[in-house]
Amino acid sequence: MSYVMTVSPDFPPNYLAGWYIFNTWLQRQLDLPIHLELYDSFAAQREAIANDEIDLIYANPYDASMLVREKEFSAIAAPHNRADEAIIATASGSEIQEIADLQEGTRIVHTDDPDVNMIGMIMLEPADLNTSNTSDETVDSYPLVAKKLLQGEADVGFFLDEAYETLSCLTKDRLRVLIRSEIFVIKHVLLAGSKLQEHKSRLEQVLLEMADNNKGRGVLESMGFQGWEKQTQEDTEFMIDLMDTLVV
Repeated sequence: MSYVMTVSPDFPPNYLAGWYIFNTWLQRQLDLPIHLELYDSFAAQREAIANDEIDLIYANPYDASMLVREKEFSAIAAPHNRADEAIIATASGSEIQEIADLQEGTRIVHTDDPDVNMIGMIMLEPADLNTSNTSDETVDSYPLVAKKLLQGEADVGFFLDEAYETLSCLTKDRLRVLIRSEIFVIKHVLLAGSKLQEHKSRLEQVLLEMADNNKGRGVLESMGFQGWEKQTQEDTEFMIDLMDTLVV
Protein backbone atom coordinates (compact mmCIF):
# COMPACT_ATOMS: atom_id res chain seq x y z
CA MET A 1 0.00 0.00 0.00
CA SER A 2 1.26 3.47 -0.91
CA TYR A 3 0.51 6.45 1.33
CA VAL A 4 0.08 10.13 0.49
CA MET A 5 1.59 12.96 2.50
CA THR A 6 0.83 16.65 2.03
CA VAL A 7 1.83 19.94 3.58
CA SER A 8 -0.26 22.98 4.43
CA PRO A 9 0.13 25.38 1.45
CA ASP A 10 1.33 28.22 3.70
CA PHE A 11 4.86 26.86 4.17
CA PRO A 12 7.63 29.24 2.94
CA PRO A 13 8.44 28.37 -0.71
CA ASN A 14 12.19 28.39 -0.01
CA TYR A 15 11.63 25.18 1.99
CA LEU A 16 9.94 23.35 -0.89
CA ALA A 17 12.98 21.17 -1.59
CA GLY A 18 13.25 20.40 2.13
CA TRP A 19 9.86 18.74 2.21
CA TYR A 20 10.82 16.46 -0.68
CA ILE A 21 14.05 15.58 1.14
CA PHE A 22 12.04 14.87 4.29
CA ASN A 23 9.63 12.64 2.38
CA THR A 24 12.52 10.59 0.99
CA TRP A 25 14.12 10.36 4.44
CA LEU A 26 10.83 9.30 6.02
CA GLN A 27 10.24 6.55 3.47
CA ARG A 28 13.66 5.09 4.23
CA GLN A 29 13.17 5.29 7.99
CA LEU A 30 9.76 3.62 7.91
CA ASP A 31 10.37 1.37 4.91
CA LEU A 32 7.04 2.52 3.52
CA PRO A 33 6.11 3.99 0.12
CA ILE A 34 4.99 7.58 0.75
CA HIS A 35 4.15 10.01 -2.05
CA LEU A 36 4.39 13.75 -1.36
CA GLU A 37 1.51 15.63 -2.97
CA LEU A 38 1.53 19.43 -2.67
CA TYR A 39 -1.45 21.67 -3.45
CA ASP A 40 -1.52 25.24 -4.71
CA SER A 41 -4.39 26.27 -2.48
CA PHE A 42 -6.19 25.38 0.74
CA ALA A 43 -9.35 24.69 -1.26
CA ALA A 44 -7.64 22.08 -3.45
CA GLN A 45 -6.06 20.44 -0.42
CA ARG A 46 -9.36 20.33 1.47
CA GLU A 47 -11.02 18.67 -1.52
CA ALA A 48 -8.37 15.94 -1.40
CA ILE A 49 -8.92 15.56 2.35
CA ALA A 50 -12.69 15.35 1.84
CA ASN A 51 -12.12 12.58 -0.72
CA ASP A 52 -9.94 10.65 1.78
CA GLU A 53 -6.88 10.96 -0.44
CA ILE A 54 -4.49 12.06 2.34
CA ASP A 55 -2.82 9.82 4.92
CA LEU A 56 -0.25 12.13 6.52
CA ILE A 57 -0.44 15.91 6.68
CA TYR A 58 1.53 18.78 8.12
CA ALA A 59 -1.61 20.76 8.89
CA ASN A 60 -2.25 24.36 9.81
CA PRO A 61 -4.17 24.80 13.09
CA TYR A 62 -7.45 25.72 11.39
CA ASP A 63 -7.55 22.58 9.26
CA ALA A 64 -6.32 20.46 12.16
CA SER A 65 -9.73 20.98 13.76
CA MET A 66 -11.53 19.46 10.79
CA LEU A 67 -9.00 16.66 10.38
CA VAL A 68 -9.18 15.57 14.02
CA ARG A 69 -12.89 15.97 14.65
CA GLU A 70 -14.35 15.05 11.28
CA LYS A 71 -11.73 12.79 9.69
CA GLU A 72 -10.39 11.19 12.90
CA PHE A 73 -6.73 12.00 12.25
CA SER A 74 -4.32 11.48 15.15
CA ALA A 75 -1.69 13.91 16.39
CA ILE A 76 1.91 12.77 15.94
CA ALA A 77 4.30 15.69 16.41
CA ALA A 78 4.81 19.42 16.05
CA PRO A 79 7.91 21.44 15.17
CA HIS A 80 10.03 22.17 18.22
CA ASN A 81 9.71 25.67 19.66
CA ARG A 82 7.53 27.02 16.85
CA ALA A 83 4.08 28.52 17.37
CA ASP A 84 1.94 30.07 14.65
CA GLU A 85 1.80 33.80 15.20
CA ALA A 86 0.35 36.45 12.89
CA ILE A 87 1.65 39.88 11.95
CA ILE A 88 -0.31 42.89 10.75
CA ALA A 89 1.92 45.20 8.73
CA THR A 90 1.63 48.32 6.64
CA ALA A 91 3.93 50.20 4.29
CA SER A 92 6.66 52.09 6.13
CA GLY A 93 5.56 55.33 4.49
CA SER A 94 1.97 54.94 5.66
CA GLU A 95 0.48 57.37 8.16
CA ILE A 96 -0.77 54.35 10.11
CA GLN A 97 1.40 53.97 13.20
CA GLU A 98 -0.73 51.61 15.31
CA ILE A 99 -3.92 49.58 15.14
CA ALA A 100 -5.92 52.40 16.77
CA ASP A 101 -5.21 54.59 13.70
CA LEU A 102 -7.27 52.31 11.46
CA GLN A 103 -10.72 53.48 10.41
CA GLU A 104 -13.82 51.96 8.85
CA GLY A 105 -13.16 51.13 5.23
CA THR A 106 -9.64 49.86 5.94
CA ARG A 107 -8.38 47.81 2.99
CA ILE A 108 -6.93 44.46 4.04
CA VAL A 109 -4.83 42.15 1.88
CA HIS A 110 -4.15 38.55 2.89
CA THR A 111 -3.64 35.03 1.61
CA ASP A 112 -6.23 32.28 2.09
CA ASP A 113 -4.35 31.06 5.20
CA PRO A 114 -7.31 30.52 7.57
CA ASP A 115 -5.65 30.67 10.99
CA VAL A 116 -3.61 33.77 10.10
CA ASN A 117 -6.73 35.52 8.85
CA MET A 118 -8.64 34.56 11.98
CA ILE A 119 -5.91 35.89 14.27
CA GLY A 120 -5.50 38.99 12.11
CA MET A 121 -9.17 39.92 12.39
CA ILE A 122 -9.04 39.38 16.16
CA MET A 123 -6.13 41.83 16.39
CA LEU A 124 -8.18 44.44 14.51
CA GLU A 125 -10.97 44.37 17.09
CA PRO A 126 -9.48 47.19 19.27
CA ALA A 127 -10.07 49.49 16.28
CA ASP A 128 -13.70 48.28 16.10
CA LEU A 129 -13.03 46.72 12.72
CA ASN A 130 -14.61 43.55 11.41
CA THR A 131 -15.61 41.96 8.13
CA SER A 132 -18.63 44.23 7.79
CA ASN A 133 -16.76 47.56 7.87
CA THR A 134 -13.55 46.65 6.03
CA SER A 135 -12.73 45.50 2.52
CA ASP A 136 -10.35 42.68 1.74
CA GLU A 137 -8.46 41.09 -1.12
CA THR A 138 -7.05 37.57 -1.23
CA VAL A 139 -3.76 36.95 -3.04
CA ASP A 140 -1.78 33.78 -3.65
CA SER A 141 1.30 34.37 -1.50
CA TYR A 142 2.81 36.48 1.25
CA PRO A 143 5.25 38.25 -1.13
CA LEU A 144 2.15 39.38 -3.02
CA VAL A 145 0.65 40.68 0.24
CA ALA A 146 3.80 42.77 0.67
CA LYS A 147 3.64 43.93 -2.96
CA LYS A 148 0.06 45.17 -2.55
CA LEU A 149 1.08 47.17 0.53
CA LEU A 150 4.11 48.69 -1.18
CA GLN A 151 2.01 49.65 -4.21
CA GLY A 152 -0.53 51.39 -1.98
CA GLU A 153 -3.33 49.02 -2.98
CA ALA A 154 -4.07 48.02 0.63
CA ASP A 155 -3.74 49.66 4.03
CA VAL A 156 -2.70 46.62 6.06
CA GLY A 157 -1.66 43.07 5.34
CA PHE A 158 -1.86 39.84 7.31
CA PHE A 159 1.26 37.66 7.44
CA LEU A 160 2.23 34.40 9.07
CA ASP A 161 5.20 35.58 11.14
CA GLU A 162 7.46 32.87 9.72
CA ALA A 163 6.57 33.95 6.18
CA TYR A 164 7.14 37.60 7.04
CA GLU A 165 10.64 36.85 8.29
CA THR A 166 11.51 35.11 5.01
CA LEU A 167 10.75 38.24 2.98
CA SER A 168 13.83 39.97 1.60
CA CYS A 169 15.54 42.57 3.77
CA LEU A 170 14.75 45.19 1.13
CA THR A 171 11.04 44.38 1.34
CA LYS A 172 10.94 44.31 5.15
CA ASP A 173 12.74 47.67 5.28
CA ARG A 174 9.81 49.15 3.36
CA LEU A 175 7.20 47.68 5.71
CA ARG A 176 6.22 48.46 9.30
CA VAL A 177 4.91 45.85 11.75
CA LEU A 178 1.90 47.21 13.62
CA ILE A 179 1.26 44.22 15.86
CA ARG A 180 2.39 40.63 16.32
CA SER A 181 0.24 38.03 18.07
CA GLU A 182 1.48 36.21 21.17
CA ILE A 183 -0.83 33.20 21.55
CA PHE A 184 1.99 30.59 21.74
CA VAL A 185 -0.10 27.38 21.70
CA ILE A 186 -1.50 27.58 18.17
CA LYS A 187 0.79 25.67 15.83
CA HIS A 188 1.06 23.49 12.76
CA VAL A 189 0.93 19.79 13.59
CA LEU A 190 1.72 16.53 11.83
CA LEU A 191 -1.38 14.33 11.73
CA ALA A 192 -1.83 10.74 10.58
CA GLY A 193 -4.99 9.26 9.10
CA SER A 194 -6.53 5.87 9.81
CA LYS A 195 -4.44 3.96 7.23
CA LEU A 196 -1.25 4.88 9.06
CA GLN A 197 -2.40 4.04 12.58
CA GLU A 198 -0.47 0.76 12.69
CA HIS A 199 2.72 2.73 11.98
CA LYS A 200 1.98 5.58 14.38
CA SER A 201 4.39 4.55 17.16
CA ARG A 202 7.29 4.05 14.78
CA LEU A 203 6.51 7.33 13.00
CA GLU A 204 6.55 9.21 16.29
CA GLN A 205 9.80 7.55 17.32
CA VAL A 206 11.75 8.41 14.17
CA LEU A 207 10.55 12.02 14.25
CA LEU A 208 11.44 12.59 17.91
CA GLU A 209 14.89 11.07 17.33
CA MET A 210 15.47 12.96 14.09
CA ALA A 211 17.74 15.64 15.57
CA ASP A 212 19.97 13.05 17.25
CA ASN A 213 22.12 12.34 14.18
CA ASN A 214 23.79 14.39 11.47
CA LYS A 215 21.64 13.16 8.60
CA GLY A 216 18.41 13.86 10.44
CA ARG A 217 19.61 17.31 11.48
CA GLY A 218 20.50 18.06 7.87
CA VAL A 219 16.98 17.17 6.76
CA LEU A 220 15.50 19.33 9.51
CA GLU A 221 17.67 22.25 8.48
CA SER A 222 16.44 21.96 4.89
CA MET A 223 12.87 22.36 6.26
CA GLY A 224 13.76 25.23 8.56
CA PHE A 225 13.08 23.14 11.67
CA GLN A 226 15.11 22.60 14.84
CA GLY A 227 13.42 19.29 15.55
CA TRP A 228 10.10 17.65 16.35
CA GLU A 229 8.35 17.43 19.71
CA LYS A 230 5.57 15.08 20.78
CA GLN A 231 2.08 16.41 20.11
CA THR A 232 -0.55 14.53 22.06
CA GLN A 233 -4.18 14.29 21.09
CA GLU A 234 -4.98 16.23 24.27
CA ASP A 235 -2.60 19.04 23.20
CA THR A 236 -4.34 19.19 19.86
CA GLU A 237 -7.83 19.18 21.33
CA PHE A 238 -6.84 22.05 23.64
CA MET A 239 -5.58 24.04 20.65
CA ILE A 240 -8.80 23.39 18.76
CA ASP A 241 -10.93 24.43 21.74
CA LEU A 242 -8.90 27.62 22.09
CA MET A 243 -9.40 28.48 18.46
CA ASP A 244 -13.13 27.87 18.78
CA THR A 245 -13.15 30.30 21.72
CA LEU A 246 -11.20 32.92 19.76
CA VAL A 247 -13.60 32.72 16.83
CA VAL A 248 -16.56 33.33 19.12
